Amino acid sequence: MTGTTMIDLGPQARIVAELAERVADGQLAVPTPCPDYAVRHLLGHVAGLSVAFQDAARKELGATTDHRPGAALPVLGPDWRQELPKALDALAEAWRDPSAWDGMTRAGGIDLPGAVAGAVATDELVIHGWDLARATGQEYIPDPAALEAAYGFLRMAAEGGRGPFGPLVPVPEGARLLDRAVGLSGRHPEWKP
Repeated sequence: MTGTTMIDLGPQARIVAELAERVADGQLAVPTPCPDYAVRHLLGHVAGLSVAFQDAARKELGATTDHRPGAALPVLGPDWRQELPKALDALAEAWRDPSAWDGMTRAGGIDLPGAVAGAVATDELVIHGWDLARATGQEYIPDPAALEAAYGFLRMAAEGGRGPFGPLVPVPEGARLLDRAVGLSGRHPEWKP
């Protein structure tokens, strides 16, 4: 996403951490808007991407940045309630460094500009925050700056007629920005478990 300005991922990372904190153990098996993912898989995915995109920001390329999502269902570790907030904080901190947004890096096994990786990380936090809130019946108000950035990224990504997570879902132009972003991601804004 060329021309992207730095965004502080901290507010959105905190929102996702707070959503995760309120997940009851009995909700871990509940379905999510992500096909084939229960809440436990979604939380495992968020934990994994937090580490991968932290490493991408620092240009520490290796196993975490080479791992392709979707290769297997994500595993949620036993200490996830303590580890996930730490991983989200570390992700946000790594992207506060201006050098994270410059040059080339890798995420999901794909080489890409740092600014694009930052946009993808933002999008992942916004859309998966929505997924988690929807699946667990929580209110969701994303960070406005992160939502704007995610929407901009999704609009550019959707120029090929497909969102990063699936076929585009038509949403009225006058719909709220979050619903438009969700539709561009390939999800139905009205999704319920």
